[in-house]
Amino acid sequence: MLVKRRAKRASRITRYAFAVFAAFAALSTAPAAAQSPLLQEIEVNAHQITQFHIGRSETRFGPLEFVGGLSMAGSGDFGALSAIRFLDAGTHFFGVADTGFWYSGMVERDADLRPTGITGFSMQPLVDETGAAIEGKWRTDAEGLAIAGDQATVAFERDHKIQEFTLQPSDMAGPRRALDLVVSRAELRQNRGFETLVHSPADGPLGGARVGVTERSIDADGNIFAAILEGPQKGIFKVVRSDDFDITDGAFLPNGDLLLLERRFSMATGVAMRLRRIDGATIRKGALVDGAVLLEADMAYQIDNMEGLDVWRRDDGALIVSLISDDNHSILQRNLYLEFVLTGE
Repeated sequence: MLVKRRAKRASRITRYAFAVFAAFAALSTAPAAAQSPLLQEIEVNAHQITQFHIGRSETRFGPLEFVGGLSMAGSGDFGALSAIRFLDAGTHFFGVADTGFWYSGMVERDADLRPTGITGFSMQPLVDETGAAIEGKWRTDAEGLAIAGDQATVAFERDHKIQEFTLQPSDMAGPRRALDLVVSRAELRQNRGFETLVHSPADGPLGGARVGVTERSIDADGNIFAAILEGPQKGIFKVVRSDDFDITDGAFLPNGDLLLLERRFSMATGVAMRLRRIDGATIRKGALVDGAVLLEADMAYQIDNMEGLDVWRRDDGALIVSLISDDNHSILQRNLYLEFVLTGE
């Protein structure tokens, strides 16, 4: 009996040792995190912006306090940055370019938490279900981005669609499904479709539903089409359009209000931007919403074609509004990144 017990014990030890060896062997040969062969790493040259109002030192603009910014340049496909979302508080960001690319990188900061540079920047093309890069501006005009967990949802103009992807920043696969546009295609203008795409607060009246707002698809009264894309309140609402501003992005604030980024352009006056705050309690199916202007800036300020917006909480508790511009790959425009503290929150 003693011999049998010893034999069984030796057999168990042998099996255990083999299992441990196999596990370590698997770990040692496991591949690193997948990276798309289409991914291109790009060095970004960034110059600090220390004044928002050009030539003036003030930092307070209504409820917004300027933190700092960057003017960015890079090689290859860098540029045309349309939407930005932070995957963590103010460091790692992910976005879409309207030339049909995902982009990713990190913001560097100084001791005063001001942005000083961009590192680890990369871009990879959007691909179809077969893994092939999608080509043609008509099919790749990505404008809006919403992120929740491992879900990334993108709104496209021209070929109007809203598609859902699995978020794997270094190896983005093709879309896994399309969402109902809610707004009739007949109402979506060719280059003025959904530009804003954002998740509502999970604990708010819309229960985390995705919300889309068009750039300038308007009804007979000149109001901008928008939609709650899912959930019990699924349906169309509209946003009052004023002063020739179009909507380019949005983000919900912690209290449930919707912050909208708006842009205006004319050959006579150049480009302008505006931030408008919509009371979250007014956003529901069938509603017409409007809100107070928090900030308006023209070419006397450090702005360009401002298209991307995100809101996040800094480690010291400050609520930060981040803005990014789309240079349209034009030598007359710039890629800007700007940060403000939204005070009173």
